[in-house]
Amino acid sequence: MIDLNAYPFEISPLAADDGGGYLIAYPDFAECIADGDTVEEAIAHGREALAATIATLQAKGFPVPQPGRGGPSGKFVTRVPKTLHAQLALRAKAEGVSLNALVLAFLAEGLGRRGTPRTASSA
Repeated sequence: MIDLNAYPFEISPLAADDGGGYLIAYPDFAECIADGDTVEEAIAHGREALAATIATLQAKGFPVPQPGRGGPSGKFVTRVPKTLHAQLALRAKAEGVSLNALVLAFLAEGLGRRGTPRTASSA
């Protein structure tokens, strides 16, 4: 029997434009998310979604990830104002690259300007 409580999750508030409430996501399962009006409701809905995700993986004969193995996926989703989205899309088109490639370049450039973050071992 799989212990659903062993899987780490992340809770984040949803903007009013997204309906408000809270979103729960499981790093070990990239597409397993749920929401609720309260943190408690989001967790309850998340557990239901997690159970369904695991049951589906098992029914299809796919491996079920061990808890805590999900690390960063290399993917994140963010909301931006429509005007910013339009400006980025126009710039990407003008430069002949995808919107993702343009945003990645901007992020990398911005991080490069800030330098490497200091850690306790480099201080």
